[in-house]
Formats: sequence, structure tokens, C-alpha cells
Amino acid sequence: MGGGEIPVSNPPPLASHLPDSVLELAVQIEKKPLPDDVRDSLKSFQRAACYIAAAMIFLRDNVLLESDLQLDHVKPRLLGHWGTCPGLILVWSHLNLLIRNHDLDMIYVIGPGHGAPAALAALWLEGSLERFYPGEYDCDADGLRNLITRFSVPGGFPSHINAETPGSIHEGGELGYALAVSFGAVMDNPDLIVTCVVGDGEAESGPTATAWHAIKYLDPKESGAVLPILHVNGFKISERTIFGCMDDKEIVCLFSGYGYQVRIVEDLPNIDDDLSNALEWAVAEIKHIQQAARSGTPLIKPRWPMIVLRTPKGWGGPKKVDGKIIEGSFHSHQVPLPKANSDEPHLKELNNWLSSYHINELIKGGKPSESILRILPEDNGKKLGQLKATYDPYVSLKGVEWKDFTVEKGTDQSCMKVTGEFLDGVFQANPTTIRLFSPDELESNKLDAILNHTQRNFQWDEYSRANGGRVIEVLSEHDCQGFMQGYTLTGRTALFPSYESFLGIVHTMMVQYSKFVKIAREVKWRGDLASINYIETSTWARQEHNGFSHQNPSFIGAVLNLKAEAARVYLPPDANCFLSTVDHCLRSKNYANLIIGSKQPTAVYLSADEAEEHCRLGASIWHFASSQDPTGSAPSTPDPDVVMVGIGVEVTFEVIKAAELLRTLCPALRIRVINVTDLMILFAESKHPHALSKDRFIELFTADKLVLFNYHGYPTELQGLLFGRERMDRMSVNGYSEEGSTTTPFDMMLRNGVSRFDVAERALEGGAQGNAEVKRQLAKNLEEVREKVKGVRRFIAEHGKDPDDIYDMAKF
Repeated sequence: MGGGEIPVSNPPPLASHLPDSVLELAVQIEKKPLPDDVRDSLKSFQRAACYIAAAMIFLRDNVLLESDLQLDHVKPRLLGHWGTCPGLILVWSHLNLLIRNHDLDMIYVIGPGHGAPAALAALWLEGSLERFYPGEYDCDADGLRNLITRFSVPGGFPSHINAETPGSIHEGGELGYALAVSFGAVMDNPDLIVTCVVGDGEAESGPTATAWHAIKYLDPKESGAVLPILHVNGFKISERTIFGCMDDKEIVCLFSGYGYQVRIVEDLPNIDDDLSNALEWAVAEIKHIQQAARSGTPLIKPRWPMIVLRTPKGWGGPKKVDGKIIEGSFHSHQVPLPKANSDEPHLKELNNWLSSYHINELIKGGKPSESILRILPEDNGKKLGQLKATYDPYVSLKGVEWKDFTVEKGTDQSCMKVTGEFLDGVFQANPTTIRLFSPDELESNKLDAILNHTQRNFQWDEYSRANGGRVIEVLSEHDCQGFMQGYTLTGRTALFPSYESFLGIVHTMMVQYSKFVKIAREVKWRGDLASINYIETSTWARQEHNGFSHQNPSFIGAVLNLKAEAARVYLPPDANCFLSTVDHCLRSKNYANLIIGSKQPTAVYLSADEAEEHCRLGASIWHFASSQDPTGSAPSTPDPDVVMVGIGVEVTFEVIKAAELLRTLCPALRIRVINVTDLMILFAESKHPHALSKDRFIELFTADKLVLFNYHGYPTELQGLLFGRERMDRMSVNGYSEEGSTTTPFDMMLRNGVSRFDVAERALEGGAQGNAEVKRQLAKNLEEVREKVKGVRRFIAEHGKDPDDIYDMAKF
């Protein structure tokens, strides 16, 4: 049996079996009618914005209906999403009034970002487009014509909200992230309220499901508030929504259990009175919760307000087209009249629909009427499109000298432990402008020194509530990423440390964020932002308690795929280099920084000054591990047989140990050892700002000698970076090759072909191609290396651990 059309508009949910008494949990407030002039102004704004939003989807001429529409007035390609627009505009109009009445600092985050026509229409009416695009989208006839005719065509605004949209702090394409971003934005912004509309389709996503719990991490003493509005219009693209099929009892029980007070707004004939009363109640509740916390008597588990707004999808649009229900149906999701540019009945329906708004009463001489302007905030800086926190918010961190935290060269130190102590200092110096978001891994990742002078911030835990903690640990990578985005987009700096294998969970979130920042860098009126900073540890190379599932370095590739202007990947070889890199990243702007290091103690090769210079260069020859120049005129041989390159902590250690082994085993083999700490220098010249010049690349890697890369990530990533460099045929890459288990660290090196023995074999075989003495000894030396491998494997099998001396620092 095939699927049939739903026969009614805006169908109600089936009744649940919950007792009616649970509706006592729903907030009941006195419905006070709005003054007539205020209600009229709200309606005027809504009608004008809905007209403009619809016209943006359809019209390329006759934008104010000065005559009946003709087919050639309609765009050849009809792009956009109408269904969510009426609800978004309804909320926008009321937020104007709320800001005006209470002098609020407010950001409007729109989860259904495909509703760009709604936002752009409202921004034109309030004058924000004119503020940021003078001469292009002015509040006059030409500006309105430009807005309508250029929408979703080259050179105009795109169909989704993005960084070109004034007031936006959220890329509106991929659904699910709006709520977490909103909570990140209000942290340490005590006077800010973010109203976040979550579409009922978006509400089905995993990231949104976890983000509802963010109220449990919001300290009302130090932070602002998020007012979530779950917009239940009942349909996704072609199916009913889960929340649209939940009755009021089910919705109230769900969100009451999450910790909210729920007010349902669904009185369609009196929707403005109903929504206005709900918003006034919500602001009063927010202020009550905040005042209690700020007066020293914080409420325990405060129940924050939220609104559930039930309105029909595509409200006010065509009722039926070609016998199909449009308003209150999924058919209104995108373009409700898809043949309006070729079909006369569709064109007539479009004409009737747009005429119903009586735009000539609302836009006179190309300007919004006084009725519309009356409800706008009087202070331009308070308008939803012009709050400074949304476009020029950056606050730099007070510097802390990283060299004060460096460790002694020649010792074994954990990159994470040392960095934790440095970050403790950074957090003390910047008590309200930096936060760390972690998925319950701070102790495991050995960054717990951060907690020496701060605490975790979990408001539902009696032991970590109301103490100003800088650390939020929640076992949702989506929440951590969303919080970081919101916090960064409103001007502050954040860190996201994680197990290496699970950063991939936020791959597409990171990509969406980077798209937003890319466009923001091209928009002249947006200011700088701090970089987003990932610390990746508990890597595949040292999974002490876990196995194959925890061995996945693929997030490197995700960052490498970003635009060169944004992507930065660092693999510092030791604790001092890691400190230098973290310091650099915290001061950087507009990048996605990925820093990969070990939480286990590993060798420290460089002093503080040496580490600083090495990180500045991005790569350097490590003369101490390279074959010496027999003439003594250079720190190491200027004419190596092979170049051995380590990229990553553990695999660099293996390169150094291979050099130690080869110096004894085959002193005739001339070796150059290089460490790369900034992965981006390997890009072909001109493909990345950090890419080495051709001359510098040859200076390091020679022009014609074999280059053996021992790489932390997947080999294909590095091969892609090197593509375009001359003589790639002489370069070989070993890296993680999807071999793993719960086993010893050195066995992981062996399994993936990156151990010292693998490096030594490659070097011997490569060196034999041009060095007669190495060739003469090759068979004997290879056999000796392979016997060493057998011996280590036997020891691991017998004792269940690596040999005790396997991680002794190399001696030259």
C-alpha cells in the first residue's frame, strides 16, 4: 500500500496515555491583552516581513506589486524555504518589542537557518542591512529591490543564514547546533540573553538532544541566559516531526524533566497576546534566577523558562495548490508554488498570496511605515542585527610567559601535564575570557593541573556548583564543540581537549564553523575572532586501557581539508615545543588549530629557546641525531644518503631510536634526521601560507636523496600534502595503517610499520642504493634488525609488556 497525502492541514498529535494532571507542570499565566496600537505594529511588521520573505523567493521584477504579476516577473530558478519563515518573523517582531521595553542585550539564534528570507526581511525593516551594506540594501525602494531580486542568485544573499547576515553567530545550513552555540555565547556574558529558535525537525538531531541539558552548566551569577523556543510547526521536508506528534502532556513532561518551566503558546487567533505574555514571563523568570544568584542566595536547580510555539508550517501562504494542502503541510517547506515562473494558475495564486499582505500600506516611498518602526528598539546598537557582540567582539587574552613552565632538556615529561600547569596560569590571568570544554577526559588526559586554581562548572552537582569554575566537562562532543563555537563567536577564547579517536564526532560541526569564519573574513564589517583550539591526546600510539576502537587519527584529515587560510595542524615533538605551540595558538586569530601530543612522559629534546626557534621554523634538522660531518665544518653531514623525518611525538621518538641503532649498526650510512612540528609547511609552495619555499624545502630535505617520513596520521594525508613537490618518487610515507588492539605501545609501533626497526630497515634499503658500503653490509644488517624485532615480539608475548629499556632516551 503506497503512502497517501495527509488529508488535513496542521494535523494535531494523537492523544497520549499520560494523566491530565501532568499539565499542571505547564506554566499558566494571566493573558493580558496588548494595547491595540502595539498589536497593530506587530502585525504590520509581520505582514511586511512575510511579504518581503516570500517576494525574495519568487520575484525578479515588480517587487512591490505595482501591477499584476507576469511570468517574466518571476525568477527563473526558485530557491528558498518558506515554511519556517512566518514563525521566525513572528518571534522577531516580538523580540523587537521585548528589547525596546526592557533595554535588553539580545541575540537571536535561528536554528532553522534555511529561513534566511525571514531574517533578511526583518533586518531590512529594522535598518540593519543599510547599516552594514550602505548603498546596496538601504531602506529605500532601490535597497528593497536589490534585496528581493538578488536573493539566492550570484552576488546576492544565499538561501541560508551565514556570516553575511548581520546579527548571526551561527552557520544555518547543517541542523542541530543552534542551542549549544547559544549557551556558549552567554557564558561569562552576564547581561546577554540569547533567544534560540529550535525547529521541531532540528530538535530530532542528536546534538540538539544533548544541548537541552546545557542549563545544568550555566551559572546565573556569572553568565547570561538562553531562552529556547521550540517551534513546532509539525513537518520536516516530507514527513511529520516527532515533536509535532507529541501532545502537550508529553512535551511538558519531557522538558520539565530536563529542568525547564514550559510555556506552550498555541492560541492562533490571539497569537500576539499569547506570545507577548509568554516572553514577558520568561524574562521575569530569567531575572529572578539571576538576581538570586547574584545576591548570594542562588536557587538550587533553578527551572529555566522555555517556550513551545505551535504554529502551522507556511502560515499565511497558499492554502491549496493543484489539489494539495500547502499551509500546514510539508508542501510549504521550500517553494509552495514551484511552477510560478511557467504556469499561469500558479502565477495567479502567487499574485493573490502576495497581494493579501497589502504591502503598499506598509512600505511607502520605499520606506517602512511608522506602524512598523514603533516597535523597533530605539537604540540602534540594541537591534537584533547590530549588537556589537555579534560582529566585533574579540577580547585578547592577557599573556602568560610560557617559558616559565618549560622543563629540562634530556628528561622525560608529559606534554599534557606540563601544558596543564601553563593553562592553570592562563586561567588565573584571564578569569572571565577563557574556558575549557572537555568530554569527561581532563584527568585521563593528564590536564588536571588546570584545576589547581579553578573547578568544574556543573550547576546540578552540589560539589561544583556556583564556584566560577572555568572547566565544563560533559560527555557530549557536540555540546563541547557548540559551547566553544558560541563562546568564541562572542569574542572569547576556548580550548577543546579530547581523546584523539573521538574528535571525529564533531567533524562536520567544525567544517560548518569554518565555513562561517571563512565568509566572516570576507565581510568587511566583521572583526577578528580567537581561533578554535583542539588538543588531541590519548592517541592511537598510547591507548593504555583501550583498543582498536580508540585508535583513529582521522581528525587531522578533517582539518587539512579546510581552506588553507584557516587550517593549522601541529604535532609538537616534546613538552617544550607543545608549550610553545599552545601559547601561539591561544594568541592566534581566525584559525582552526589542532595540536596533537602525548599524555605519557616522553623525551624532551629541546630547551625552551631551541623549542621556540624550532616551532617558529615549523621544521628543522636535528643535528644531534644526524650523522656527523667528518670534516667538522658543519653540525651534521651535508650530504646524507637518506633523510629520516618524524612527525608526531611517538613516531619521532622511533626515528631518533632508529638513528641511534643505525649509528652503531651501520656507521657508513649517512643520515639526516628532521622533525616537522607544523604539518602545513609540507604543502606545495603557494598552497598554504606556511608552506616552505622550494629552496628551503631542498635545504632541509635535499634535492634528490631518499626521504623517509614516519608520520602519526594516515599516510595518504601526508602524501596529499606533498603532492606538487618535485621528485615525489624519492619520498615514502609510513603512518597509522588501521592495525590495532589492546596491546602494548611498542607493539602498536610494530603493527603499523612505524617502529625504530621499520625505520631502520627502510633507511638501510634506501641507503644501499647509493652507498656501496651500506649495500655490501645490507643483508647482514637487515637480518640483525629483524632478529631484534623477533626478540621484542617474544618478550611482549611472554611478559605482556614492552621491554624495560624500550623507551630509554637515545644516546649519541
